[in-house]
Amino acid sequence: MKIAVIDYGSGNLRSVYQAIKKVAPLNTDIVVTGEAQKVRDADRVIFPGQGAMPDCMANLRKAGLEEAVRDSIKVKPFFAICIGEQMLFEFSEEGDVKGLGVFPGRVVRFPANQYGEDGSRLKVPQMGWNRVAKTTDHFMWSGIPDNSWFYFVHSYYVVPEDLNLISGTTQYGRKVTVAVEKDYVFATQFHPEKSAAMGLCLYQNFINWKP
Repeated sequence: MKIAVIDYGSGNLRSVYQAIKKVAPLNTDIVVTGEAQKVRDADRVIFPGQGAMPDCMANLRKAGLEEAVRDSIKVKPFFAICIGEQMLFEFSEEGDVKGLGVFPGRVVRFPANQYGEDGSRLKVPQMGWNRVAKTTDHFMWSGIPDNSWFYFVHSYYVVPEDLNLISGTTQYGRKVTVAVEKDYVFATQFHPEKSAAMGLCLYQNFINWKP
């Protein structure tokens, strides 16, 4: 099995690589690559991202990887993370930039003034651990209890037009979509590679997932 971790200059690549290596079978070929052909040749693709959405979209196109991403989404297990998830949607308020438009919907910013259940003001970005409620029985959630803790770093979040895309939510001043899925794609706003045992379980499930 060959797993490609896409390198377009905007991802937490070392941490993702190490997490996958920890759970993958010994004969798994894990490549961190910015080459479109290597992405196309892989059996599974991980699409991480961090930073600002306009920069990520510009870097992806500059690297000549946009079509390889679009092609992979249609035919093989594809796991998008953080900005990678946001890039799948049509438009982001961050820089008023168009995304890939794979899914209908927008990426919006948390309001500046929002408060938790205890009345405390919530910081933007959300940075740290939060519980995730599963809204589907997707294979990627196998072995992960409902309301498990995952690690977040984000000021923006996706708002899908198609509610059937939503696979997980969290509470941060409001109910926020933090996982989406359809066909060959599973995507999360949180970082599995920073989420300890539950994050590793998610990567293990990705290796075994047969959509």
